[in-house]
Amino acid sequence: MKRIIITVVGHDQVGITAKITAVLADTNVNILDINQTLLQDIFTMVMLCDITAANVAFDVLQEKLDAVGEELGMKILAQKEEIFTYMHRI
Repeated sequence: MKRIIITVVGHDQVGITAKITAVLADTNVNILDINQTLLQDIFTMVMLCDITAANVAFDVLQEKLDAVGEELGMKILAQKEEIFTYMHRI
């Protein structure tokens, strides 16, 4: 299984989760776990996703998420699990 971590941060608005999950559905990316929180008016979301069956390359997926991020005025970052783990180890 090839997994990625997607993080989303920005001002809360209607449709954030819908637009991001639409990109994942269109690219055949499976959401394994999802956590979202609202801190006053700041929306944060972290998703663990399986890209084993994705129908696009990882860089294309990131470009699609970047486009949604620009549309929403949010920062969306996808990282391969091994890079995320390496960057956040103690």
